[in-house]
Amino acid sequence: MAMTEKRRVLYRQGSGFWRMTAKWALFFGALALLDGGLLRSWGDALVWPMIGILLWVPFGIGVVWYPKKDQKVVLTTRELRVRRKRLPMEKVNLLHVARLWLEGRSTADGGEPVAEWARSERLVWVPLWDGRAFGVEFRDPAAFAKVLGAFAVEACGGPDIVRARAAAETYPEPHPTRPRRTADANDGSWLDVLDIFD
Repeated sequence: MAMTEKRRVLYRQGSGFWRMTAKWALFFGALALLDGGLLRSWGDALVWPMIGILLWVPFGIGVVWYPKKDQKVVLTTRELRVRRKRLPMEKVNLLHVARLWLEGRSTADGGEPVAEWARSERLVWVPLWDGRAFGVEFRDPAAFAKVLGAFAVEACGGPDIVRARAAAETYPEPHPTRPRRTADANDGSWLDVLDIFD
């Protein structure tokens, strides 16, 4: 498989926490300046920062309680990083990813075309050569699927080589790995994204 040696960053997803906080501060700060400087007094304008803080608190708590949607994800030519965990590209079945991408599909659950994904779909399955596939959650899964699909085609040598290899080679069909059961069978836990790196 033709793999480039350069560690190019193909996809990056940050938490979005500080960007959202900065926008929040700018918006309510501008309201305070407008209210205090033009409409009413500076004492009355203090109500806007207070409203902003009260509305921001649920957002901050939500990010802390549900970090997977906004977890840091970086895809390079050598590895996939989710938070501090790393998965080498050598373990990823890029041929399967490239084949699906050339068919207009991707590794979302069910293999639906990216353009037809429901907005509620956030999980992209990363297939491994051993037949397993693990879900990674994204804010914009279609964007990641496009980058991963295009990279897989390039890494495998191009569309013609992908089609030839897909027709000649056999590998186990990737199946999504089910959530690991914990001691408490009723805890309702979902698939641990970091299982992919075990």
